[in-house]
Amino acid sequence: MALFKKKPKEYDKSSLPKHVAIIMDGNGRWAKKRSLPRMMGHRAGADALRKVSRFAGNMGIEYITVYAFSTENWKRSDEEVSGLMSLLLEYLKNAEKELGADDVRIRVIGDTSRFSDEIKEQIVRVEKLTQNNTSVTVTLALNYGGRDEILRAAKNIALDVKSGLVDINDIDEKLFSSKLYTDYMPDPDLVIRTSGEMRLSNYLLWQSSYSEFYFTPVLWPDFGEKEFTQAIDEYLSRNRRFGGR
Repeated sequence: MALFKKKPKEYDKSSLPKHVAIIMDGNGRWAKKRSLPRMMGHRAGADALRKVSRFAGNMGIEYITVYAFSTENWKRSDEEVSGLMSLLLEYLKNAEKELGADDVRIRVIGDTSRFSDEIKEQIVRVEKLTQNNTSVTVTLALNYGGRDEILRAAKNIALDVKSGLVDINDIDEKLFSSKLYTDYMPDPDLVIRTSGEMRLSNYLLWQSSYSEFYFTPVLWPDFGEKEFTQAIDEYLSRNRRFGGR
């Protein structure tokens, strides 16, 4: 049985979102407010991710997907990118030890080809070691961009058509979705963005077409069990019609 520090509020699990996607924003501003280096903010953000992952799993959420490093984040300073890569490596090395006991499965989506061999090896190791965990699947979007993902899917389908594996008349939403990084999980029911920004920033563009959105001014390192519960309560108060009446 998974071990959690705090028992969350009781919910009818059938009413909960199966998949919650999170844009973890505000690490730099959190550090600046405290006159700390930006990397201290990113480190605090990694701690927040561990806590939220545990809490969500115990609540009954099946999938958590977090925007950890975008295709645009390479534009940041060499110093910050280097620090983020070091933090990512540390997170992966310790992830199984810290989250494995809580029955958390860890997956990675995105173009990992640009990462160091050591990071790529750690990704493979952690995914394999946690593949049988069933409490919650935590997916890290790394070097991920929604437009890039859609282009890759379109090119792969085009190649299948060209090679005769797929007839052009058979291309539909189901086939297209099967070519995305997220083919193993349902589309997000709820997308949370912290720090007060109100945009998707190239995140899960195809998958979030009917997601509910929750924006909060809370900076990501300060986003904990209370804030996550508030987001779930807001989600449960809404009437999802999926284009109907």
